[in-house]
Amino acid sequence: MMTSDTIAAIATAPGRGGVGVIRISGPGVAALAQGVLGRLPAPRHASFARFRAEDGDVLDEGIALYFPGPNSFTGEDVLELQGHGGPVVLKRLLRRCVELGARLAEPGEFSKRAFLNDKFDLAQAEAVADLIDASSEEAARSAIRSLRGAFSGEIRTLVDQVINLRMLVEATLDFPEEDIDFLEAADAHGKLKGIQAQLAAVLRTARQGSILREGVHVVLVGQPNVGKSSLMNALAGDEVAIVTDIAGTTRDTLREQIHIDGVPLHIIDTAGLRETTDTVERIGIERTWAAIDKADIALMLLDARHGLTEGEQAILARFPDKLRRLKVFNKIDLSGEAAGLSELGGVPVVYLSAKRGEGVDLLRSQLLAAVGYESDGQGVFMARERHLDAIRRAAAHLELAELQYRQIELFAEELRLAQNALNEITGEFTADDLLGEIFSRFCIGK
Repeated sequence: MMTSDTIAAIATAPGRGGVGVIRISGPGVAALAQGVLGRLPAPRHASFARFRAEDGDVLDEGIALYFPGPNSFTGEDVLELQGHGGPVVLKRLLRRCVELGARLAEPGEFSKRAFLNDKFDLAQAEAVADLIDASSEEAARSAIRSLRGAFSGEIRTLVDQVINLRMLVEATLDFPEEDIDFLEAADAHGKLKGIQAQLAAVLRTARQGSILREGVHVVLVGQPNVGKSSLMNALAGDEVAIVTDIAGTTRDTLREQIHIDGVPLHIIDTAGLRETTDTVERIGIERTWAAIDKADIALMLLDARHGLTEGEQAILARFPDKLRRLKVFNKIDLSGEAAGLSELGGVPVVYLSAKRGEGVDLLRSQLLAAVGYESDGQGVFMARERHLDAIRRAAAHLELAELQYRQIELFAEELRLAQNALNEITGEFTADDLLGEIFSRFCIGK
């Protein structure tokens, strides 16, 4: 894809820093370099330069790097000006680039141009943003794998297998006298089952990457004074919530992010659920139920001294059916029970003491198990919800294909739709409006 305009942006984070970078890409780079530097730098060589205004005054000085297309990040001519990282200096230099014909880049436009110029596919482009946003080492490693093409390679392998199967089906359509015997001789059904098994494995790995990227929203729920805030502090490893013996101390939702084995957990401490005439506490309880509706997991905190009460059973009955849940019996230091794991009504139960920290590590492992996170990070690639959706749709079409196996035309159509769904992941079959939505969430300058 050739573009007619040249874009420019500050590529370093906002604020003051030792070094600031202006990135320019497009057909006007050579003329712009002449205007700012008085010359076009040698390709792929860092050289000292003074960055000048129209009247020749020096705006800044630093390093200039020139990458001729197509051997650049975007596939176009690219110029990077690395100067001092003061906001005023960078804005003056960026304004000079605009005076020389560049326009301000939109969010993610450099990466979008790289995608459109076949420098990488859409999944790899998204991995650029995921790497920048990674909140743990495990997430960063997974993003690097996706950026280097691990996820894309899995998808392309699947697409190639679907294409090969489609070729067999199309041959059958071209020679109808062969009919189903031709497909059976080529083991088309066995090939389809193999694709389905491989797709299921990719989905499992992608789910792990999605958990690393999105994290898990955990809400602490229970009646007043069962130790929700104490457990919040134990999980966070810090005194983030106020703890007293007074029931109803927590009146609003309190949020804290922690990491367990690299997985970000967004912990929400909530107001105790009970009947109350206190206006402020009632608002807090309403927010508790709102948090429950949005959570991935609910930790139902119970007092180990009296077990599950009728009121707490009523709270559990109000939980959404799809909500994963863990029952946590707290205050075993007062009940005399030992820290451990059991099951009650098909729901895992953890016995712990938030005050002493006994059993808290067991709860951490159960939180990961509850969302299906089992990987040690090896071989995991970063994935987004749109990727999971595309894989699920491809799997659904393959299931329909299996059902329509003896109706060749319908079999062929379901295989085509499965291929299209998989191609959406790498961008080989993607609507323009989706591209706009994806790249609009990138950093400006990236």
